[in-house]
Order: sequence, then structure tokens, then C-alpha cells
Amino acid sequence: MDLAATILLNGLTLAALYFIVASGFSLIFGLMRVVNMAHGSLYLIAGYVGYAVFEPLYDQDLWWAWYAGLGAGIAAAAVSGALMQKLLLGWMQGQELRQALVTIGVSIIAADQLLAFYGGTPRQFFAPDAIFGSTQVPLVGGYPTFRLVQIGIAVVVGVGLWLLLNRTKLGMMIRAGVDDREMLGACGVNVPLVGVAVFALGAALCGIGGIVGSTAQPLAMGQDGRFLLISLVVVIVGGMGSVTGTAVGAVLVGLAEQLGQALFPTYSVILTFVIMVAVLALRPQGILGRA
Repeated sequence: MDLAATILLNGLTLAALYFIVASGFSLIFGLMRVVNMAHGSLYLIAGYVGYAVFEPLYDQDLWWAWYAGLGAGIAAAAVSGALMQKLLLGWMQGQELRQALVTIGVSIIAADQLLAFYGGTPRQFFAPDAIFGSTQVPLVGGYPTFRLVQIGIAVVVGVGLWLLLNRTKLGMMIRAGVDDREMLGACGVNVPLVGVAVFALGAALCGIGGIVGSTAQPLAMGQDGRFLLISLVVVIVGGMGSVTGTAVGAVLVGLAEQLGQALFPTYSVILTFVIMVAVLALRPQGILGRA
């Protein structure tokens, strides 16, 4: 029971991180139909820029160092995403292959520049004292408090994103643009501006994931590819453009990964792709995706 509880909690905290990162990808890929293969690069950009702000403040023992790093990482990711949409992807709407090739090129360039500027040494944030240490959890014992906070952050992100898409005027425009961009433009809406705003929002969510993930585990080169792949799997399993589906997909993938590492570590990654293949075979649009 103790082992099962630990695996379950590890899976949920990992799923929370996957959901935060994949929710931004779902917003961009699922709703805007933009194939952003540089989504993982936004994770790295947020992490390294945030760390550059965090490190000198932490050395001065300032309590708000982590929060400053979080704000800087989110801003860096959002600005990078907005520029990518405005300068590169805005005129490629509906050209999925071209979008994929261009964003792959952007991801390669971004990774090389970050490596040249920051080096290959892994970095890691330290959580503020208020969310540092351990918390007693039934059946598990002492468990890192920050990992529990991850779940809370994911819940806040999920609820906020659902309210944005379903209860605000911007959400109405986003959903209308998915079905009929021409009609939305004919109604007087600045569709390109909405696209930039949505892309910036999706990038900012990835930025949150970059700081949160770099606090729970070291930030290192190569994680851009990992989180891009995870985001793809989560969105495919849950359903493109569905916040609830993204959450379901993240939970399934997180639990499968932790269960695999506990039972057969060498082949744990297979479980994730078995889930994806099964969903694609039985429900190609995803568990909660639209046909």
C-alpha cells in the first residue's frame, strides 16, 4: 500500500507538470491549428532566463528571488512566442508542413544559442521557504512540499484556462476562429492580433512549466525535446483543444511513466506509447477531443 500510494502521488505530481506544459501546446496546436515544434524551446528559454534573474537574487538571500525568476521566465517565454507567431507563423496559417519545418529550425537555433550563452551545466531553482521542505502524507510519510504545490498550480492553470475559453469574450473569439476564421474576421475581429495573444498565452503557460519543472528537477539541455514529445503525446491522448482532455491525458501519461519506472524501468517509456497507440486506434480524435 505504501509503494502504491507513493507511485500514485509521484504520478500525479508529474502529471501536474506535464499538464502545465502541455496546456500551452494544446492551446496553440489544438485550438489555433499551429504546429509549434519549438514548444520545448520555450520551456528552456523560460528556465534559463528565469535562472539568470533568480541566481543573483538568491545569492543575496532575498526571499522573492524565486518569484522574480518565475515572472522573468514567463515574460521571456510569452515574448518569444508572440514574436514567433508575428514574424514567422502568422502568414503560414493552414500550412502545417511549413510550420513544422520552420519551428524545428527555430528550436535547433534556440538550443544552440542557449548552450553557447549558458553552457551545458545543469541548473536548478530552489523553492521559497514557504513551499520548501516536506509535508506528512498518509501512507507516504514525508513528501516534498513543492511537488504538492505543483498539483495546486496545475489546478489553478486548468481552471483559469477553462474559464478563459468558456466564459470570456477572448475565449469566444478563439473558439470561433477555430471553426471559421473568415467569418470571425468579417465580424470586425482582428484575427492576427488574437492569434498573437493566444500564442503568447500558450508560451506563457509553457514558461510556468519551465520554472516549476526546473525547481522540481535540474534544468539541462535536451529537455526541450523531452517536453515537446510529452506535450504531443498528452494532447493526442486527451484530445486537441480540450483543457479537460489535456488534464486526463497528462494524468494517464504521468501515472503510466511512474508505474513503468517502478515495475520495469528499462521499458517504462513503452507504456506511454502503448496508451497513445490504443487511443489513436479506438478514438483518433482523443479521449475528449472533437471529431
